[in-house]
Amino acid sequence: MSTGRPDRAGDAFLPPRLLRHPQIQSILATKSPRRRRWLARDGRMEAACQPMLLDAGDGVRLAAYWSPQPPAAPPRGRVVLIHGWEGSHASSYLYSMACTVYAAGFDVLRLNLRDHGGTHHLNREFFHSARIAEVLGAIAAAPVRTADAPLYVIGFSLGGNFALRVGLHGPAAGVHPHLAIGISPAINPRATMQAIDDGPTLFRWYFTGKWRKTVQAKKAAWPELDVAHLLGERSLVAITRHFAERHTEYGALDPYFAAYTLGAAQLYASPTPLAIITAADDPVIPVADFAGLRAQGALRSFDLTRYGGHCGFFDAIAGATWAERRVLQLLDAPR
Repeated sequence: MSTGRPDRAGDAFLPPRLLRHPQIQSILATKSPRRRRWLARDGRMEAACQPMLLDAGDGVRLAAYWSPQPPAAPPRGRVVLIHGWEGSHASSYLYSMACTVYAAGFDVLRLNLRDHGGTHHLNREFFHSARIAEVLGAIAAAPVRTADAPLYVIGFSLGGNFALRVGLHGPAAGVHPHLAIGISPAINPRATMQAIDDGPTLFRWYFTGKWRKTVQAKKAAWPELDVAHLLGERSLVAITRHFAERHTEYGALDPYFAAYTLGAAQLYASPTPLAIITAADDPVIPVADFAGLRAQGALRSFDLTRYGGHCGFFDAIAGATWAERRVLQLLDAPR
């Protein structure tokens, strides 16, 4: 497995020159026509798909899309997929990964976090990134075809942070993944927010535009909510400060960020095996967040590639991405 040294990253993933720019990789992750291509090539996962609402505990309901293998085909395991901030079960990067692991023989659950995928009406309180208990509750409530089928959790960006925390906190809540994988995971949320604010205008517009739409959708579903203070700022850090003060139990930005910041000591001591796949040129997740990390302890694999952007890892426009092929290797690796 990769040690994560950047000087060896090109040996693991080397896209053609026309695909190397991090913004191209990142845009392809969300805007590529992979869903349409998968449906044209192999629609089995979609044909097996069952929408459902999962009881996540304390009255919280989360939406999910469950695609079991055919009745005559025992699954190789269960894979739970968690999208990034303002993504959904249908996000291009997640949908393609779902099809890849489904085609490899795994049951697949695509989980929508609170207030994602058009679910603003399901729960009155806003989504926030420290809500790990309800994600664990939803996974515990998800369908299980065979009790001995191993559980794997894979997340992207903020969902990668959630996936790693499922590995960290899951066993204490009765959720026991065989492996939790974070792809381009946001392990230092303050640095991520600042990188978006300071980075390419395109990304800041993308994320702030998505945020305004979700606030407006929440207001439409729950008219009594006061959201005016969330719509006036242009900086994600400023928006999040107001949000943390008014809409989380933490009351301030620093304790809110601390609630879902992940450090090396936590990752190495996890009760669940973990893996990270990330890129040094990610325009959203600063590579400095991973300084000093290596594959040791519970962090069984750490792949830091030179290229890949944010959740990209395209070495061709068509077919599985390098990250998808790498995930299949990780799912097959002995524990």
